[in-house]
Amino acid sequence: MAAESGESMESTLVLPVLPLDGEVVLPGMVVPLDLSDAEIRAAVEAAQAAARSESGKPKVLLVPRIDGTYAKTGVLGTVEQVGRLADGDPGALVKGRHRVRIGAGTTGTGAALWVEGTRVEETVPDPLPGQVTDLVKEYKALATTWLRKRGAWQVVDRVQAIDDVSALADNSGYSPFLTTDQKTELLETTDPVARLRLAAQQLRDHLAEQDVAETIAKDVQEGVDKQQREFLLRRQLEAVRKELRELNGDGPDAAEESDDYRARVEAADLPEHVREAALKEVEKLERSSDQSPEGSWIRTWLDTVLEMPWNERTEDAYDIQGAKEILDAEHAGLDDVKARITEYLAVRKRRGERGLGVIGGRRGGAVLALVGPPGVGKTSLGESVAHAMGRKFVRVALGGVRDEAEIRGHRRTYVGALPGRIVRAVKEAGSMNPVVLLDEIDKVGSDFRGDPAAALLEVLDPAQNHTFRDHYLEVELDLSDVVFLATANVLEAIPEALADRMEIVRLDGYTEDEKVVIARDHLLPRQLERAGLTGDEVTLDEGALRKLAGEYTREAGVRTLERTVARLLRKVAAQHELGERELPFTVREEDLRGLVGRPHHVPESAQDPAERRTAVPGVATGLAVTGAGGDVLYVEASLADPETGAAGLTLTGQLGDVMKESAQIALSFLRSHGAELELPVADLKDRGAHIHFPAGAVPKDGPSAGVTMTTALASLLSGRLVRTDVAMTGEVSLTGRVLPIGGVKQKLLAAHRAGVTTVIIPKRNEADLDDVPAEVLEKLDVHAVTDVRQVLELALAPAATVAEMPVAA
Repeated sequence: MAAESGESMESTLVLPVLPLDGEVVLPGMVVPLDLSDAEIRAAVEAAQAAARSESGKPKVLLVPRIDGTYAKTGVLGTVEQVGRLADGDPGALVKGRHRVRIGAGTTGTGAALWVEGTRVEETVPDPLPGQVTDLVKEYKALATTWLRKRGAWQVVDRVQAIDDVSALADNSGYSPFLTTDQKTELLETTDPVARLRLAAQQLRDHLAEQDVAETIAKDVQEGVDKQQREFLLRRQLEAVRKELRELNGDGPDAAEESDDYRARVEAADLPEHVREAALKEVEKLERSSDQSPEGSWIRTWLDTVLEMPWNERTEDAYDIQGAKEILDAEHAGLDDVKARITEYLAVRKRRGERGLGVIGGRRGGAVLALVGPPGVGKTSLGESVAHAMGRKFVRVALGGVRDEAEIRGHRRTYVGALPGRIVRAVKEAGSMNPVVLLDEIDKVGSDFRGDPAAALLEVLDPAQNHTFRDHYLEVELDLSDVVFLATANVLEAIPEALADRMEIVRLDGYTEDEKVVIARDHLLPRQLERAGLTGDEVTLDEGALRKLAGEYTREAGVRTLERTVARLLRKVAAQHELGERELPFTVREEDLRGLVGRPHHVPESAQDPAERRTAVPGVATGLAVTGAGGDVLYVEASLADPETGAAGLTLTGQLGDVMKESAQIALSFLRSHGAELELPVADLKDRGAHIHFPAGAVPKDGPSAGVTMTTALASLLSGRLVRTDVAMTGEVSLTGRVLPIGGVKQKLLAAHRAGVTTVIIPKRNEADLDDVPAEVLEKLDVHAVTDVRQVLELALAPAATVAEMPVAA
């Protein structure tokens, strides 16, 4: 091997390897080795065999082996003596001589591993520079300090007598606190001065750790002594107080903490069963010592009970006309939802007036669950109900809650125990009859800690919640006068037993006209204030608002619309501050592109005919319902080349089992009725069909795309285009019947938002049109059909016009 800088190499050495597992031997160290280990015995025997033919002591190469890997540097060791160790096992005494750089393996006598190596010659300047002399003094001082702490006085003199820098640094190999990695680092550091500096740093770090450990141990001991002394003094103080009370003939000291709690409990306006439970806990507190952890639990429990508004109630303001006006003022649209809330308040008022408010300890009334896509105003409707009733309002967020104790509370014996969220909501409201909104009830999960949804069953059941028992309070709490409202995005995600205890009120989203009114009356004033503007400085005309609602956002709610309005106003404010725009300013439709960019949701009907998705045969427009409301769903179909593609049906787009079955039914119907529909069904036998639903990253399922897939395949086979302005929904049967589906209102709202003018629905869903807003129905041509043949007649363009329509390349 080539010599390192500042080093010179002697002739090559050939030595047997003596591996050291987890141990490192430095030059100058004398260590006993156990010959019962096969590898160590083989190395020593090989060295002895080689020494017989040479003069001198047997030589081995001591190499650290860490996790099965040999170090690159070893130590030449001489076997000083072979005999028995103190425990009687055979052993050898080996002394490290100098470092050897390990080279390639070679052959040798015995069973040992032989390697070639070159001795590393270390040079130390003579005389020593002043910095090195100071380093030697510092290391000896550190070593002396550590050895004196261990009481090794004899070793102190030996260390002080070492003057060689290399030997002084290698002496650290005896330090028991060094790890194998630290000793290996010392072994592989060939510069003596650098090695001594490293050894001094390791010893300095260890002494610092010892000082910290001694300080901590001293502090802990002082703390224990203080606690024992305090405990003894307190016990003596209690004994003195007891003797004084007996001598004076007085009762307990009124200033004591337990008596303070007794006075507070007796003075508080508590229900009788709560008072009895609280007084029992006060008696336990009087009997417990100050050092008992039970005393802390009792005090915390008593504080919680005394802070509860047991007899605090707000008077209901049942002004039904006023409540209706409040709901209309705070929410545009949602007429059916506001009507249901008004009915709910009217019934509660009449029951109260006729003395039917409480019957057998229970109160009548339903728990309303507002179910709808995000951003339609479910949470704000809960606030409006509390405003209309004149009650306190508390929101309890249940999204992501997985611990049953979040609803029922923790047992008092647990560290950090708290009442459940229901009790905390009543406490926060300061009355026993608030409006509690259980937000995102469909996001409740369950795991090994229990099922919070199961704990909510008692809370939301009017027949049971008048005796609700929280695990922390352990006294009955009457929740029957609490008005519970719940919100959810997806009804199917709510457990069936829990949904059965609630009356479902659906919020299906807003029409474009309603969004314009909401943006003008609610969103714009709020965002003007947040942007530091006034209504006199910036106004948006109705055309701009309508384009924002129709082409810049496409959602069931209005959150994205509000964010777009906020972005627009921020842009105007920034332009004014930069001197680029004068105020007052009226934002018109033509100004939107320069302020918020291009529209993101241009209707298909507004695009160039050659760029529309339905510009080629085999593409149809369907309607679907998602967690964010209704949406438009495109279906694409193609046929494989008969020479390359295998027959059969291929489906893509993350489809569920029900949707896959609908595709099979659509294909089977066309195969069996192809001649009747004048379709070349022979293509379906010889060529594979492929149906794809774009947005492949979004899972899709349900039977309502049956007619859409049938139409797409029929369009592909006939070569007739599907009309751009037509969207459809409905389940198809093997005989071609169009069966009813759900979510008609949400689907028609989505079609309206997408610019579709003609919608095909099943005949048996015709009654659902009563729920669709009148202004939406006026702009849609809705066809109710019973057979898929009617769908094809309505959706497919006439054969005579196919050739005239542009076809995308």
